[in-house]
Amino acid sequence: MQPDDLLGRLPLVAILRGIKPERAVDVGRILFDAGIGIIEVPLNSPNPFDSIANLSAALGESCLCGAGTVLDSASVRRAHDAGARLIVAPNTNPDVIATALERKMIVMPGFATPSEAFAGIRTGATELKLFPASTFGPDYLRALKSVLPADARVYAVGGVGAEQVSAWLAAGASGFGFGSELFRPDYAERDIAARASRLVETLRRAIDAQQR
Repeated sequence: MQPDDLLGRLPLVAILRGIKPERAVDVGRILFDAGIGIIEVPLNSPNPFDSIANLSAALGESCLCGAGTVLDSASVRRAHDAGARLIVAPNTNPDVIATALERKMIVMPGFATPSEAFAGIRTGATELKLFPASTFGPDYLRALKSVLPADARVYAVGGVGAEQVSAWLAAGASGFGFGSELFRPDYAERDIAARASRLVETLRRAIDAQQR
């Protein structure tokens, strides 16, 4: 499946901060079975490139696996070599964006201000990550959407809870990134599965209601 198709299928990025390589495939399969097809391994996790390689090999093109907390071009290249097709950053770094796009990867730079959002768009990003979203709130996004290009897709990431997805969708969010609501290293597999199922159901209901 193409990356754009996976983004449109269920626009939810699972952030596996702290995942270890030996656990990555089991957790990834749990999330995938629950309906989540986009998985990010932050680079401040233990041996992140090994986790990315394991996930990419196990889930293949049916899942959009990649790296998060990507701060430089060298990390983009290492992630790509490990099999990543997604690059997520906490900031707007033109070099990171350009390096990812050169390798035909989906890139999602982080932004907080209109200037940062437009800098990312000028470099070629079409997916943007409002971070930390909870600091700004849905009204901030609603105001931004009035000036951003219509094809710019904004993901709300950072401090957003499942109970807030409807408000964010109404404000113009195209998707979400969830970390501790889905995964922490101390969560058991059964807990991760239950959390993933609840979140997927909540997001699907909210999207259906928004589209009516």
